[in-house]
Amino acid sequence: MTQLSEFMLNTGLRARNSAKILAVSPDSQKSKAIFKAAQWLRKDLNQILGANHQDIDAGQKRGLSDAMLDRLYLDATRVESMALGLESIAQLKDPVGEIIAQWPRPNGLKIERVRTPLGVIGIIYESRPNVTADAGALCLKAGNASILRGGSDSFHSSKTIHQCLVKGLESSELPMDAIQLVPTTDRDAVGQMLSGLNGNLDVLVPRGGKSLVARVQQESRVPVFAHLEGICHIFVEATADPDIAISVVANSKMRRPGICGAVETLLLDRKLPGKLAKDILKNLLDLDCEIRGDRSVIDLIPECKPATEDDWKTEYLAPILAVRMVDGLEGAIDHIDRYSSQHTESILTDRSEIAETFMLRVDSAIVLHNASTQFADGGEFGMGAEIGIATGKMHARGPVGVEQLTSFKYRVFGSGQVRPQ
Repeated sequence: MTQLSEFMLNTGLRARNSAKILAVSPDSQKSKAIFKAAQWLRKDLNQILGANHQDIDAGQKRGLSDAMLDRLYLDATRVESMALGLESIAQLKDPVGEIIAQWPRPNGLKIERVRTPLGVIGIIYESRPNVTADAGALCLKAGNASILRGGSDSFHSSKTIHQCLVKGLESSELPMDAIQLVPTTDRDAVGQMLSGLNGNLDVLVPRGGKSLVARVQQESRVPVFAHLEGICHIFVEATADPDIAISVVANSKMRRPGICGAVETLLLDRKLPGKLAKDILKNLLDLDCEIRGDRSVIDLIPECKPATEDDWKTEYLAPILAVRMVDGLEGAIDHIDRYSSQHTESILTDRSEIAETFMLRVDSAIVLHNASTQFADGGEFGMGAEIGIATGKMHARGPVGVEQLTSFKYRVFGSGQVRPQ
């Protein structure tokens, strides 16, 4: 057994022992640790920004894309946002011990379904150093221990942020092994986590590029919460309000093009007034968004580039948007059914019955009406923060917050009942 293997197995064992303590720790103790961690983020701002500068400098030398650098970048505003996010998580209702349902049986048994922690959660992520804070705090709030494996791109930033979380744990007398950061960029550490650490990992959450997520989904021996791609769509229906359509489409693409909730394909109803279609597209071009359109779009705005079949399947994570004209609601749903990654889709329409049909029939984790796809975020859902977006259909779907980081067990209360022969 290699030294790294021994270290990772020991990490899993320490996490399991910590999880046993967290499972019975009161909410006041967990919340105190998270509040204190937020305070340390503010106190250690200069150290965090210094570490992030090291990561940014190294990333630029390695030729990271603008989208990746944006995910990696921290400033005082983003660190404050992290601290506020932790405080929001601390104030969430503790899910552990919540009675989800209860009912009596004719034989006098009383049955309860009760939320319990999942146990030990592994998070493997790239670039985003804020995941260190969000994931550690969310797992803790739900009574879980966590093992965080950040990418080499954000190594120094994540390490400094993790130290703030550990100080929070220490101040509330919780085990410091409750939130562990793998202190190496050795890729073999990922393989060790995929193996399950000798049964001590209960769930894995990958946050990163397609290759990372695909590897975790294919090789993991433990359950995975993840989405492979965020190929998100907006359908602008013929009756859409012009002001809403122009602003929502622009925000969905250009607010932050590099996040998984950014729209990648715009579907325009063929019956949409020509002026509105032009205004939507010209506004995007004015914002320096590259448009790749089908024949009808090119006829409308000649400066757009021709779209290929691959454009309907691509998560750009950049200011590039594929645009297609479709034949009404059925045309939009047909396109989404064929190309969507089941992440997030939005419809812009003034007709509530059309919106209802769209939201009923589109089988994605998040569907919106007259709102930007960039609301696909646990914080925006009132969850405090999220550990990721799950597009699978088992256990968790959509933003994974504290409730999704729990399972449940049944408690059965009797008075001497035995089962008849």
